[in-house]
Amino acid sequence: NMGASAGDCKPTSMPGMVMAGECTPTPTAATPNPATNGGAAEGCKPASMPGMVMAGECTPTPATGSNQGGTGGMDSMNMAGGHDMSPVDVSNALAADPSARGNQPLVYKEVDGLKQFELTASVIKWNILPNVQVGAYAYNGQVSGPEIRVTEGDRVRVIVHNQLPEATSVHWHGLQIENSMDGAADVTQAPIASGATFTYEFTTPNTPGTYFYHTHKDADRQQPLGLYGALIIEPRVPTATYAADYTLMLGEWRVVDGKSYPAMEYDGMLPNYFTINGKAYPATETIKVRQGERVKLRFVGSGQFIHPMHVHGQPFEIVATDGNPVPREARLTKDTVLVGPGERYDVAFTARAPGKWLIHCHINHHTMNDGQEEQGGGGLVMILEVTS
Repeated sequence: NMGASAGDCKPTSMPGMVMAGECTPTPTAATPNPATNGGAAEGCKPASMPGMVMAGECTPTPATGSNQGGTGGMDSMNMAGGHDMSPVDVSNALAADPSARGNQPLVYKEVDGLKQFELTASVIKWNILPNVQVGAYAYNGQVSGPEIRVTEGDRVRVIVHNQLPEATSVHWHGLQIENSMDGAADVTQAPIASGATFTYEFTTPNTPGTYFYHTHKDADRQQPLGLYGALIIEPRVPTATYAADYTLMLGEWRVVDGKSYPAMEYDGMLPNYFTINGKAYPATETIKVRQGERVKLRFVGSGQFIHPMHVHGQPFEIVATDGNPVPREARLTKDTVLVGPGERYDVAFTARAPGKWLIHCHINHHTMNDGQEEQGGGGLVMILEVTS
């Protein structure tokens, strides 16, 4: 305990670390704890691996507090280190059609010479697999949110309706726009209160490429629960054409005992499900092209974890990074690209040979569904089907 008195020292503030003046509390006498491994005693050995309980180990009983979703066990993990870890309250949430897909095109209206879009943030029940439903924060009832496509130079208006039980905002990630429209809650604008509406209006910059939008209020909770969507700026004069132009929004989920928690890099809150556009393999979409056709994949790091995305049998060129085109003489030919949180990589290739070729994260745990493999994979996996 770094010299502190064991009886009155300050509890540790960072999992797995003991700072000056802090200590780890002495376990109490054996008392049944429903949050542990099979009701093991609170005096048992603490879990040695985040998010996993090994034989003879247990997880300590979290501090009590409001929880939006129940009592005991992980439901009591309301606030830890400033993070809201409570499960999603779906008691009043509508269920999306289990076959519904995310990243669907968002239709706009021409109003006052602008392209006007509308986004509604709400809590929904969303199927990441046919038999796995999560509580999600969603834009327009889908995860990931609808894809906004505009053309460079467009004047754009986005009306955001907040039907969440908490305040939110929308940040236009990577866009060079007016500061007042940047969407940083409590910095460039007051948060959008529950039940309120806020209108964003800006001129689309002359920087064609792959961007995305996401919450910028309590983002450690709201974003991993689904508040993100693609924003594509198209050039006024196309420089290349593709038979398939596909956006892959990479996400992570924490689901325990049927309850959904915000997945984060925090002890006990690591993800156990992973999605592309809101679906885990084998529920992800299949990209179908013919041999010799050109394909563009837009990888978007819309979650909080890194993902080395690999394409089987199809070497690709990195043609753009974070919305910026890569000069032809500087393009790398690769088959794996490391996509970090907030990053975007556009890769292009010619479909080389017939067959079913996998696109997947190369952190193998990320290609499982709660540690299980189904039909050759899970999580961040999809199929590129090439026909002759």
